[in-house]
Amino acid sequence: MFTGIIQAVGHIVSVTPLSAGGRDARVLIDAATLDLADVALGDSIAANGVCLTVVAVDAPHYSVDVSAETFACTTGFAAGQAVNLEKALRLSDRLGGHLVSGHVDGVGEVVRFVPLGESFELVIRAPEALSRYLAAKGSITVNGVSLTVNRVEGSRHATDFSLNLIPHTLENTMLNGIKAGDRVNLEADMLARYADRLMVYMNTKD
Repeated sequence: MFTGIIQAVGHIVSVTPLSAGGRDARVLIDAATLDLADVALGDSIAANGVCLTVVAVDAPHYSVDVSAETFACTTGFAAGQAVNLEKALRLSDRLGGHLVSGHVDGVGEVVRFVPLGESFELVIRAPEALSRYLAAKGSITVNGVSLTVNRVEGSRHATDFSLNLIPHTLENTMLNGIKAGDRVNLEADMLARYADRLMVYMNTKD
């Protein structure tokens, strides 16, 4: 479990297939300023919002194994790419963002990223499957960053939502280099998903 409060920005050093012709791969990550002193094999670290299991540590680097399924459902794991990093939440930690599982629901596309006063407006087009979970003033995770939805526009087939990024967020995450056309990992608020499932259950006839 995570909070969506980024602790460091690292980068992907290498992506090495685990077998000849296979699509599963071992990904080596430079953790930059992330403290790995308390990280053990088997611990979870979210990279761009994706919960991954640590399989090797050699500070400031660590390795994770990424499955073909994860590669197919996410973005941002090419060598050289910057990644937002967050270690798993302790039960005693402050919940500064919102509850984040690290299980990406889909990949969105950046429509617009423009200055808005002292901040920036980020507009993302969500995949159809996520449209039902988006609500103004609700929470969304973008590349692992906990953010508040300002507006939701369009239909369920083409839903755009806008976010406001303050200078602190831009200075401490990899979202400062984002541009129109980029793809981003999205995770809906888990409370919205449970509420949706409950409504489906209540409306299902035997």
